[in-house]
Amino acid sequence: MEALLSAIQSSTTTTLTVTDALVDASVASLLGLIISLTYIYTGKTSKNFARTLIIMPSLVCLVMLAVNGNFGTSLAVVGAFSLVRFRSLQGSSRDIGFVFFTMTIGIICAIGELPLAAATTALICPIHFVMYYTKYAASDMEEKDLRVTIPENLDYSEIFDDLFEKYTKTHKQIAVKTTNMGSMYEINYKVKLNDEKLEKSFLDEIRMRNGNLTVVCGRCDANEAEEL
Repeated sequence: MEALLSAIQSSTTTTLTVTDALVDASVASLLGLIISLTYIYTGKTSKNFARTLIIMPSLVCLVMLAVNGNFGTSLAVVGAFSLVRFRSLQGSSRDIGFVFFTMTIGIICAIGELPLAAATTALICPIHFVMYYTKYAASDMEEKDLRVTIPENLDYSEIFDDLFEKYTKTHKQIAVKTTNMGSMYEINYKVKLNDEKLEKSFLDEIRMRNGNLTVVCGRCDANEAEEL
């Protein structure tokens, strides 16, 4: 910790050459590539976000170097840039973690501690792989999201109970909302099927009971489940 503080203090008084700045930014970008690959291979990915992870460390590094001599100002500028990601679309907690990971690497590279940046990347990236392959705190992959539309004249409270007993291990009603100008209800359940092969039969019997209206069954949304 003392070594890092000393490096920060020295960075505020040292004038770097363009070559030094480019070297620091290049190393930051290379480490960003490693972080991006970690992001890709440890969960669901976004193409644009994966590319951004490569660029962000070098941008953070260059911004801090551009305001060299005032470390507080550089941190304020980097903090302002970090808000851009979340203005239009809130990311998952995993995305937020990777944003701060790349920002940290960019800051460390900006103060010239390239070995520390490499060591930090070498420490954190394997942790992501370990958690991914051990499925640490993972939700049950068998759980599915079932959404059923029924006419307003049907009582939704127990209408499918016998079908749930027949086809599912567990079921839970999550939400009910009106649709189509209030003439229909859309019911949202979380279910675990006894047998995946019987999913079609399950949905067919639901359709026979709800008047052949819309039935949707699929995996739980990743953002709702906070990454399976």
